[in-house]
Amino acid sequence: MPNIYMIRHGRAAASYSDDLDPGLDSLGRQQAIDAGLELQSFLPLQLLSSPLKRALETASPLARTSGITVNIETRVSEVPSPGLSLSERGPWLRGVMQGKWHDQSDALQQWQRDMVTCLLALTEDTAIFSHYVAINAMVAAAEQSELVMVFRPDNGSITEFNSDGTTLGLVARGREAVTTVN
Repeated sequence: MPNIYMIRHGRAAASYSDDLDPGLDSLGRQQAIDAGLELQSFLPLQLLSSPLKRALETASPLARTSGITVNIETRVSEVPSPGLSLSERGPWLRGVMQGKWHDQSDALQQWQRDMVTCLLALTEDTAIFSHYVAINAMVAAAEQSELVMVFRPDNGSITEFNSDGTTLGLVARGREAVTTVN
């Protein structure tokens, strides 16, 4: 039964409404180093990351110190918001996060199902560098909750799951913090 560690990326240099793909700011880079140090005790791990800069930059310190290659996994990427302008993304996301999964679009429900499928297919201990809503989507799935937002994972926090290939289990939620969507 593999252990799965979902790491929320370090603090980004820009908000969800300001930049489609920001990297990390200086605090975010330190959070990435700290997360990598915490994950050292769980090695060896397969490393997967969202293709977005902030997730890849968060994975980088652990990859560098362990010598393990980070593989891109699009199914653990940021919540999709196709067709929305940057200024529309924040209000849209606030509405999504206040809702329930069954009220979301078919595309968002499929995004959650695809991510669950990804995690259930893992056969070895894995660290996944991902995003706030993605981690919430997996906690909701593991807890069989209809809520989109079930907790507030802090930047650089590590949420632990396990899987028997059929069921996703939540072992421990990561550190929480107050997060706002601009």
